[in-house]
Amino acid sequence: MTEQTTSVPEKEELRRIIAETLEADVEEITDDANFVDDLEVDSLMALEITVRLEKRYGISLDESEMRGVSSLNGTYKLLLDKLAS
Repeated sequence: MTEQTTSVPEKEELRRIIAETLEADVEEITDDANFVDDLEVDSLMALEITVRLEKRYGISLDESEMRGVSSLNGTYKLLLDKLAS
């Protein structure tokens, strides 16, 4: 199990976490790929991503916050904002 960190996440690490969760190739998780339209993420997958990120980075992500995130770039920005606060 990966240890929890509150340091600034690396975008490539985040890309790997999302790819593993979706059982997709890392190359498919481009910065701007839309989770729903391009990667076919459903609500259960989105919840699984949220839980993994919360455990990995020691944060709490509100459902409303995650609803507004549609790409790797958006997820990365949200993580940076949460870790900064």
